[in-house]
Amino acid sequence: MTTESVLSRPQRFGLAIVFSWFCLGGIAHFVWPAAFASIIPPSLPFKMPAVFITGAFELLGAIGILLPRYRRAAGIGLIALTLCVTPANIYMWWHAEQFAPIPSWLLLLRLPLQVLLIVCIAWSTQLIGARRRTMS
Repeated sequence: MTTESVLSRPQRFGLAIVFSWFCLGGIAHFVWPAAFASIIPPSLPFKMPAVFITGAFELLGAIGILLPRYRRAAGIGLIALTLCVTPANIYMWWHAEQFAPIPSWLLLLRLPLQVLLIVCIAWSTQLIGARRRTMS
């Protein structure tokens, strides 16, 4: 007999949010790479490769969280990825004048929202919180 972790209905909803966020974000990296490259701080090299690599990791993570066998590992990867792209979000906030169509308050709001995203990833992939198990 094997045991398999079962997600609660709220966890499945959280997983759907995480999947949608990273699937759409990953696709956007390939559709609008110049826009993503423009938010990378100037001190960091290899902007276009970084955009394509992070886009690929977003898509892989989105797929991974749908597969129970890989869900926790994908959750860890998406949390790490979210932390890695935080400097770009901070850069945007600090240099809001370069991103004028976006209000600076919205750029600032993204930072605490990233914390909530990380919590949602960890909870919906069962890295934190109670896990329900069923016997199969």
